[in-house]
Amino acid sequence: MDREYTEELLLDFGPEGKDLIPVITQNFITKEVLILAYANKEAFHETIRSNFATYFSRSRNELWKKGSTSGDFLQVNEIRINCEQNSLLFLVTPVGKGVCHALKSDGTAFSTCYYRRIDPDLKLAVIVN
Repeated sequence: MDREYTEELLLDFGPEGKDLIPVITQNFITKEVLILAYANKEAFHETIRSNFATYFSRSRNELWKKGSTSGDFLQVNEIRINCEQNSLLFLVTPVGKGVCHALKSDGTAFSTCYYRRIDPDLKLAVIVN
């Protein structure tokens, strides 16, 4: 069966459901990329069940419902899958004051985790207010 042409969902989280699949998260309206994270089988099914973006935190080695501690949730409008069924795209509406755990100088969260660019001199410059 060709993954590219089937209507059947064939995500492979491994035999125990713990393998991680990359998840790109974009703002539903602006299409701005907010986060690149990972989901295991449990995180994927919790996202479907709750309609809020849930990932697996590699650094904490646990399920991570975005917003549980910050209050900055990501409500899922649509989930897309790539042609090979090995990565996901969450189109979301941010609910809260920001998206990133990094804070601006005024103490508020950045609207995306991609708030800096790399300049030709390899220095980082903040580009998102």
